[in-house]
Amino acid sequence: MEQREFCPVHAAIQVLQEKWVLHIVRTLLEGPRGFNDLSRSVGGINPATLAVRLERLERMGLVSKTVHSYMPPRTTYTLTDAGVALHGVIGSIDAWGRRYLRVGAEGEPVCSGALSATKPTATT
Repeated sequence: MEQREFCPVHAAIQVLQEKWVLHIVRTLLEGPRGFNDLSRSVGGINPATLAVRLERLERMGLVSKTVHSYMPPRTTYTLTDAGVALHGVIGSIDAWGRRYLRVGAEGEPVCSGALSATKPTATT
């Protein structure tokens, strides 16, 4: 069996494409959050899914968890230095979205140049 060479771009995309990961990171870039506050701020994430994502991000070293009390359970999540380093990635996504994305006729995002790029040109 051939072993593939490690590709950091492939590995990073595998981590960041997981649903909710970038939303969690973006929210934690604003500062530490408790579990419920993080859930509300991310919006729409199932608590079980949030717990799984946070556990994975903690194992990877992107998120740090501090337990303040067990009864009732109270925790705070913060980004590690590696997590904070994703600020540039989030910023680049923000800049790209602001430059190219618009709301389409059906409420879905479309690239602002998409319609003109697909129109046939007249030939004479």
